[in-house]
Amino acid sequence: MKRAERSRILSGMIAAAAEAGTKIRHMSAHGIVVRSKSDASPVTDADEAAEAIIEQHLSELLPGVPVIGEEAVAGGSSRKPGTTFFLVDPIDGTRDFIAKREGYTVNIALIHEGTPILGVIYAPAIGELYAGGADGASRWPLVPGINIENVPEERIRARTPGKSLVACVSHAHLDRDTQSWLKQRGISETIKIGSSIKFCRLAEGKADIYPRLSPVSEWDVAAGHAILMAAGGSVRAPDNSPLHYGKRDDDYEVTSFVAAGVAPR
Repeated sequence: MKRAERSRILSGMIAAAAEAGTKIRHMSAHGIVVRSKSDASPVTDADEAAEAIIEQHLSELLPGVPVIGEEAVAGGSSRKPGTTFFLVDPIDGTRDFIAKREGYTVNIALIHEGTPILGVIYAPAIGELYAGGADGASRWPLVPGINIENVPEERIRARTPGKSLVACVSHAHLDRDTQSWLKQRGISETIKIGSSIKFCRLAEGKADIYPRLSPVSEWDVAAGHAILMAAGGSVRAPDNSPLHYGKRDDDYEVTSFVAAGVAPR
């Protein structure tokens, strides 16, 4: 895929995330409907509306390329990922969204041969949009409803760590294994934040490492993976092996990973 084509696709992904984020904020302001999925996790009508908006954008952007969305999979979709496909989480951090906390995100990634090559993460309540691809990674201060062409783009880069590392950790998933992992490496300073925004903090050089030692879904990871790689960082399994996306037979599960900024030389 040529660079110009990747740039066109990334622009379309950004437009999809921006429109979905605007819809989410509108529905949040006017009341949402919450129900439980078969695995007892919550879903809202805003999740479903946002996924529909994103799928429409992506289907027009790359006709025929599969869109694997969290809510479609939860609803029993039998769509298979191909060599190239999109992974979508319309609201990563639905519990935060329901609780009126700001840390939820819209995640969109393009996967090619098992690797994320383009990614967009939009945190509409915070007003931050991040994107990454072949030309590097960028951040925009984007309030929902504002045209991204009217706001300044800031190029971002992961930092080379100093003597003391700063780790991003989850509010809800800071388990004993993660605490032990951090302690063994002498990491005491942490930033607690929900959803995939943790990848963005690494990508913009505000933190150094993000370990996740419990299972998570591919659509929670892929967009952040692409952005962090574009910013000079990495996302790999704890044994340093590469992650591979599109594991439909494994329910699109990532068992664990460690995201990191620029490795010291």
